Amino acid sequence: MNISWDAILGGFGLFIFGIKFMGDGLKSLAGDKLREYIDKYTTKPFLAVMIGAVITVVIQSSSATTAITIGLVRAGLMKLEQAAGIVMGANIGTTITAFIIGLKVERFALFFVFAGALILCFGNKKKLHYLGQVILGFGFLFYGLKIMGDALKVLKDIPEFISFTQLAGEQPILALLASTIMTGILQSSSAVIGVVQKIYEAGGMPLMAAIAFVFGSNIGTTITGIFAAIGGSLAAKRTAGVHTLFNVIGTIIGMILLVPYVHVVIYLTGIFNLSPMMQIAVAHIIFNVVTTIIFFPFLKQMCALIRKIIPGNEPEKMDVNIDGLSDVLPHTLPSTALNVVKEIISKMSKVVERNVKDSQNYLNNPKASGEELENIHQAESLINSMDRKIVDYLLLISKEELTESDFKEYNLNLQVVKNLERIGDLTVNLVEFYEMVKDDRSNFTKEAVTELNSMYELFYHMLNSAKDIYVEKDYARYEALLEDENYMDLLEYESRQRHFERMRDGKCSSMVSGSVYCDILSNMERMADHCCNIAKAVFVDKK
Repeated sequence: MNISWDAILGGFGLFIFGIKFMGDGLKSLAGDKLREYIDKYTTKPFLAVMIGAVITVVIQSSSATTAITIGLVRAGLMKLEQAAGIVMGANIGTTITAFIIGLKVERFALFFVFAGALILCFGNKKKLHYLGQVILGFGFLFYGLKIMGDALKVLKDIPEFISFTQLAGEQPILALLASTIMTGILQSSSAVIGVVQKIYEAGGMPLMAAIAFVFGSNIGTTITGIFAAIGGSLAAKRTAGVHTLFNVIGTIIGMILLVPYVHVVIYLTGIFNLSPMMQIAVAHIIFNVVTTIIFFPFLKQMCALIRKIIPGNEPEKMDVNIDGLSDVLPHTLPSTALNVVKEIISKMSKVVERNVKDSQNYLNNPKASGEELENIHQAESLINSMDRKIVDYLLLISKEELTESDFKEYNLNLQVVKNLERIGDLTVNLVEFYEMVKDDRSNFTKEAVTELNSMYELFYHMLNSAKDIYVEKDYARYEALLEDENYMDLLEYESRQRHFERMRDGKCSSMVSGSVYCDILSNMERMADHCCNIAKAVFVDKK
């Protein structure tokens, strides 16, 4: 019996590429709204579950939802209980792919490919481009599934495969282990379940083994989070711990009740005349929904257990949700509205400072994972979102009749928020330079790292001085800040000269780190300038 491995592997490649391509397109289409919805609607555990499900349906990846959540917990913007609710919801949202596959829309796959390609090639707007990516990814997903499914049909006639599936039917633990390993390797439970749906439809696997594969994929999908948490932050470890605890205990219960559960699926198949692929999809949906319902009342206890298993102090949650700003206040009490904006800007400055510290940690940790990088980009997304909302609110205030004092305060707030946003941009630029060096598998010299850390420490002092000047309007601190600026300029100049000497002496052998180091120094100096800009805006009229 000849197996068309090219069709199986090529089809599977198109299938998993389609999932990722479609998910990336949906994520880009939604933009910063994803993070905003997670931040805004997860104050209650039930809402967190619902948002986790919806976001995972949108971006087609429970791992991506978990990564966003870890970033928010790590930044102190979300509690572990909220993260646990999102993780539970993500387990429900990830079942939608299996359900869509069960609808057998693959016969229309090439029409989606055609439509998506047209939009991608001829769409002249970013939103259209992202939409085309979604549609094209959807088409690739199902066309790959069709190619793979047709090739997998021969498996049911191969004696060795028949023996394995029969053994898996008699000993479902084998199917569970195989699925866990496959999902861990592929990092996609949707991909593994899609393959199982096709094999089961072809008659190559008994229902009991297929459902055990579904259970195993729930454990395998936690491996991504576990790997990301190794050596990562406390938030990453605890969020991955909650995810693993929830999925493992749920799977154990599912395996204990496997035989009666198979009978339930068979019963539902008789009532609703389910197709083979839809049987697996329904089994997946019911299992994940029921386990979420069972464990939801124990969410706090699970989080308490994880805190004991993984001890440590979580970052204090910062309330940065500014969607509740009153639209009436600017019209009735513009002075009070300006004071509210000032409080929000102070919170924004904390996010900016924390992101700068994360960039320093990324510099000092050569083995920093992609999670740290994702956290920095998530925080930058939050900073940009706050910038837009604060500026919109300030513009609303500016339309009112303002006193001279209020107008100065309006102008000051506008300048401060823009300087903070620019510091956030420069922070991301720093991280991009560090990432270039890591990608080159090279490092900065110890002397260079020491110089940068000195500039970082001076920057934190300057930022805190600028914040105090903004809040208290302390002119004495302003004079001291100007001296700090001169010292930062001196550090930047001396570090640049020492860098040239190291290159001359052959101590800096990496072309990449050698070429970007001066850019990094310039960015640090510019960040310090923005601290001074904040202070100068306070005393612009003082002579």
